[in-house]
Amino acid sequence: MPRVVALYRYPVKGFTPERRERLTVQRDGRIVGDRVLAFRFAEAALPEQRDGLDYWPKAQGLALQDFPALAALRLEFDAAERHVTIFSGTSVMVSAALDDAGRKHLSDVMTEFVLGTREGKRLQRPGRLPLELVGDGEHARFQDREQGYVSLHGRASVLALSAVIERTDGGTPELTASGGDPDPSSATDPALDDRRFRSNIVIDGVEAWEELEWRGAVRIGELEFRTAEPIVRCLATHANPETGARDARVLTTLTQRIGQREPTLGTLLLPRDLPAPMPAGTELGSAAWGDIRVGDDVELIAGAL
Repeated sequence: MPRVVALYRYPVKGFTPERRERLTVQRDGRIVGDRVLAFRFAEAALPEQRDGLDYWPKAQGLALQDFPALAALRLEFDAAERHVTIFSGTSVMVSAALDDAGRKHLSDVMTEFVLGTREGKRLQRPGRLPLELVGDGEHARFQDREQGYVSLHGRASVLALSAVIERTDGGTPELTASGGDPDPSSATDPALDDRRFRSNIVIDGVEAWEELEWRGAVRIGELEFRTAEPIVRCLATHANPETGARDARVLTTLTQRIGQREPTLGTLLLPRDLPAPMPAGTELGSAAWGDIRVGDDVELIAGAL
């Protein structure tokens, strides 16, 4: 039986994931505490509108696809205290509350950091500075799509990709998909880390790429979802989640070596009975729908395919 083997949420868009034993899914299909804050460019501190919903394109703020060095930082968010701490290695780079002064301090420190990276010149383009830290720290709203989703991938897909990945660093090891020691079955080419793909749910017990073919409904623990669409990947997946270096050509490996038309890994899910897309941050949409736990069974519902 396929099962959940890892759960993640990402309090600040583009930064460190929190590994969790349990995730709470909201009625609107978003994860409680997931992407509740984001560093946005000056000209993009307010959302765009798409189909009547707020839309926050990741290209208009700090995100791994354009600023891979962010992956080397470690971020902790204390939701109860509304406090953000960002580490570089073992040293605290900045620690501040989410009041006006704290938000400015966090933005100023991140600006200085990004300007010192290889991609820093991108931040100097017109309309990008000063950065603004937006979000209330409570409501999930900064997903890549205007409709919030739960994202899922299979560990077998990551391992299959790892076996043929085109690396740019001569094969420098990173953590394995399980976050532990290198996979002995792939000793000459250590497995890519699940965190590279920034999914909420990682499952085991399905064949490589099988989740891309899911159609209809899937049950995870006690919750029933409907499949929305496979996840087309971006340059964020090239960034090593430990070092921030772009050390693996994920996109071209998926298209040229795996043979995909578009670079795709994982799938998006929505609550099965969600009648229509719901705006982020509403009282109804933000209400808890149910929980997913590590170890939960995953099954396609009969007749769903």
